[in-house]
Formats: sequence, C-alpha cells, structure tokens
Amino acid sequence: MTALTDAPPIENRPLTALPTGRARTIALFSLFLASTMELLDTTIVNVALPSIATGLGATAAQLQWMVAAYPLAFAVALITGSRLGDLWGRKRLFVVGLVAFTVMSAACGLAPSAEALIGFRALQGLAAAAMIPQVLTSIQVMYAPNERAAAMGLFTALAGVTAVLGPVLGAVLINANIAGTGWRSIFLVNVPVGIVAIVAAVTWVPNSVSERRPGIDVRGVLVLAAGLLAVLYPLTMGRELGWPGWGYALIAAGIVTLVAFVRHQQRTERDGREPLVTLSLYRLRSFGAGSGVHGLLFVAMGATFLCQTVYLQAGLGWTVLHAGLAGLPFAVATSIFAGVGMGVLVPRIGTRVLPVGAIVWAVGALLLLVAVHGATADTSTWAFVPGFVVSGAGFGLMVAPIGMFTITDVPVAHAGSASGLLSTTGQLGSAVGVAVVGTVFFSVVERNAGGVPSEMFGPAFEIVLGVLVVLMVVSAVVARLLPNGPATAPAGE
Repeated sequence: MTALTDAPPIENRPLTALPTGRARTIALFSLFLASTMELLDTTIVNVALPSIATGLGATAAQLQWMVAAYPLAFAVALITGSRLGDLWGRKRLFVVGLVAFTVMSAACGLAPSAEALIGFRALQGLAAAAMIPQVLTSIQVMYAPNERAAAMGLFTALAGVTAVLGPVLGAVLINANIAGTGWRSIFLVNVPVGIVAIVAAVTWVPNSVSERRPGIDVRGVLVLAAGLLAVLYPLTMGRELGWPGWGYALIAAGIVTLVAFVRHQQRTERDGREPLVTLSLYRLRSFGAGSGVHGLLFVAMGATFLCQTVYLQAGLGWTVLHAGLAGLPFAVATSIFAGVGMGVLVPRIGTRVLPVGAIVWAVGALLLLVAVHGATADTSTWAFVPGFVVSGAGFGLMVAPIGMFTITDVPVAHAGSASGLLSTTGQLGSAVGVAVVGTVFFSVVERNAGGVPSEMFGPAFEIVLGVLVVLMVVSAVVARLLPNGPATAPAGE
C-alpha cells in the first residue's frame, strides 16, 4: 500500500512560486477562513429559521428550502468545481468562488423576501462548490509530504468544531442584534471575513493546475440537478400544495432521470472517458460502505438540526439565544469524542468505532425523546443536557474517522474523485434529510394545529428522533461491512 503523502501528486503543477514561512501561514489562514465561512453557513441558518419566518413571512416549506437549497446546489456543482480548478488554476477559481460567496452572503443578508433568500442560498452553494475543492488541493500543493498530515489534521479539526458551533454562533449574533440586523447578521458577518480572506488569497495563495486535463460533463451536471430537483421539490412543497397529482408524476420523472444519469455515467466510464461520478469506486467495499454511512450521517444531521431548533423555539418558546446555547453540550461532546475516537479508539478497534458511535448517538436520541415527551415551556434546560451530551459523543465518534475509513482502499489516481464524491454524498444527504424528514415534521405539526405549542411541535420532534434512531441502527449495520482494522492512506495502483 502506497501512502498518499509519499510523493507529491504528479498532476499538481505550480504556476507560481510556492510560499514558505510566514507567507505560507497567511495563505493557510486564507484557506481556513474560506472553509470556516462555508462550514458555518451549512448549519448557522438553522437557529435563525423562526426569526426568518417572522421577518419574511416564510412558510414551513420555504424554511426547508432555505436550508436545503445550499447543500443541494453545493453537491451538484462540487465535482465540476474541482475540475474547473484543475483546468483554470486552483487559486483563480478559489478567488472567484470566494468573491461570489461573499457577495451572495451580502445578498442573503439583504434579501427582501423568502423566495429571494432561497435563490441567494442556492447561488451561495454554487459559489462554495467553486471555492472549497481548491482548499484541500492548495494545502497539498503548499506543503511537503512530511508536513501535510499536520495541516490536514488542523483542517479536519476545524471543520468538525465549526460545523457544530454554527447554531451557537448564530444565536449569539441574532441576540446581539448588531445595528438592528437581527437574523440578517448571520449572513452579513461573512462580508468583512470574506474581504480579509480575499486579500490574503490574492496575495499569498499559490496558483496551480493539473497536468491531467479532466473533462467537464455539463450534460451530466444538468441531468443530475434536474433529477434531484424533480424528486425533492414535490417532497418539500407537496404538503402545502395538498399533494397534487403532478407532484407524484414529477417524483416518478425524477427517479427515471436519476436512473438515466447512472446509466450514462456507467457508459462514459466503460468508454474510457472521465465520468462526472466514478461509479466503479463503489465496488470497493470500504468506499461503498463508508459512503453509505457518510450519507446516513448527514441525512440525520441535516434533519435533526433543522427540526430541533424549530422545536426548541416554536414549541417550547425558548429565545434564539437559549436555543443556540443549548447546543453547546452537543458541540463540546462532539469535539472531545472526535479526539478520543481518532486518538484512542481508532488505533485499537479500527472501523468498529463507527457502529459504536452510531449506537451511542441512537442512545442519545432516545434520551432526548424521553425528555421531549411531555416537556412544556416550563421544563428545565437540564432535562435535555444528557441527551445532547450523549448524542454529541456519538456524532463525534463517527464524523471524525468516517472520511479516512472510506477512502483507505482508493487508488491514489482516484483519490481526488473519491474525496469529491464523499463530500457530494454528505451534502446530498443533508438536503434529502431536510426535505424528507422535515416534511414529516411539519406535517405532524400541521395535524396538531390548534393545541398549545409544546403539544404541536413535541410529537413531531419525537417522530424525528425516532427516525434518527432508525438511521443510526442502519448506519451501525452498514458500518459493519467496512473492512476492519486501522485505516491507511489511499492505496497505490
């Protein structure tokens, strides 16, 4: 097995002198700033949903789309963004994506209507798809093989902590109500951060291209986007529209389109051309099973984060700050157990840490279900803390090592494609979780309309927690399919 870091990838050709010392640190800072903005925007919007609903008069389905539009657009365009960076230069596309992301953040913060905010969120996701793939590649270009592990470890740690702290930071910003901006501040805060990152990137981040000239499958991107939208749009909007017949027809057409997309990708690969999605990677036991666990993990995360914040604020009447700070036990437990998992458990039990994490999160969900059942506006926050802590521990045990285990048997020549597919799977999982489980949640709320808020939203969140338990049990079963043993770097050919 040849480690990915044994030698610089031959496809990376620097076009400018590589920075060293302080200049390289500043370049890394720019890359991390961009990643932080993107990761925060994946989860920070959840805690603001009740405030956005009040401010823009948004419906429940529109709130779902405000969350789902971003990861859906990001997922569809992610692989294309990576290949455009290979062709046109990683720094060039990183800066373009960073500028677009900053501009779209401002647009989200100034959105005059719910429809406009959904559109800007989708454009923000497209900008992230241009920006984020260049981050990991640029780190690989800037650092020598023996230095990459530390830089990538720092990046992974930052990613995990940032994602779970999003709702907490969002709550603090909304509560501060800076210059009367309210919920808009969660987007507007990206503007000054983005400007700093742009200046640092233009000055310090090196440019590079790939020696290999990958193809851009525009038709594949459009077909994938059309198929996903055809399935997710009626699932999200159907409840409010009374589940019309055209909605079911559109779902069926979307499924047919996605099947056609898969067959097209298979033909492309068989013909020796480069597909948008390298389906042959899923024949690898580690990649197939790992991708399944990764997707289920993000379905659970996307659905739970959305429904939890709505339940706490609309169901229990908690303030946005109260609801946001209630997520701190989850965030702290995630950070601690991500370290415990990687540093202690992975070297000892290998891939078995994943089913352990899944079962722990399932137990945490059951503890939360017990706390939610019968909870009222007078219920103490401490009643929920055990569930949050145990859930965070399980999530941390899973989210830290899943990527490493998934790509362990992938040949170096396909490492970039595998990483892109893994990220795409996570983003799509999040979008599907928000669309499908979110629809179930709001349907139950609607059915209980007329009661006190805790009786409307409590049973709905209990169902979501039940779904979470099922997802984690399935994840534990799928994780057992992974080859056991400590993970290694992607394999040589």
